[in-house]
Amino acid sequence: MAGASAAKSRRKVQASVGDEGLLDRELEDLPPELRWREWMMRVEAVIFVAAEPVSREILARVVGQNCSIELLIDDLREELRSRPYDIVAVAGGWQHRSRSAYASAIRASQAPTRGPAASLSENEAALLAAIAYLQPVTRGELSNMFGKEVSRDTIASLRDAGFLCSGPRSPTPGAPYTYVTTRHFLSVFGLETLRDLPDLERLEDAGLLSRRHALAGNEFAGQEAGIDEPEDD
Repeated sequence: MAGASAAKSRRKVQASVGDEGLLDRELEDLPPELRWREWMMRVEAVIFVAAEPVSREILARVVGQNCSIELLIDDLREELRSRPYDIVAVAGGWQHRSRSAYASAIRASQAPTRGPAASLSENEAALLAAIAYLQPVTRGELSNMFGKEVSRDTIASLRDAGFLCSGPRSPTPGAPYTYVTTRHFLSVFGLETLRDLPDLERLEDAGLLSRRHALAGNEFAGQEAGIDEPEDD
């Protein structure tokens, strides 16, 4: 009897999975434990196949109205504790990420990975770091910071890689465009929000960024690392 009941429940689950418009999200015919398990599997499947971090709004499309996404994620992460990968909060959503302990093994394998980070030159990395902390910031302000003109081509390269987009126009004469980072930037660097950027004082101590030069002449300095992440264009 127990086997027949389980088989019947599986058939109900399978029947509920079809086109989005026909998807049974509530699964009211299933026992609570099987319902929760099916929701967990749906959420993990969506996160697994997604190329970018998956938002709460997207995950809510495949579970019941009163289902807690956060509790589902907690249960999934508990099940993955012994696995070399985890589900992490990044860029306003969740994504499968390998654990840092296995980074050297992954590099040694030379296996192609999903969504590899763009290879940045030293100049590009320094420019991207400055924009991340000072955004919204103009090219002129960046040039003042670095003591030399920032190339339009370098800006274009970072935009093409998906790290930057245009921000609001500056209130300075000529109203030049400013630059801000994108959700893709957060995703690639494993940040949930801009508030997760390393502390600026730590970068100063490491000699990677000078607050004095970075903030010189920047009218947006008060918004440096505590601003909300901008919308991606």
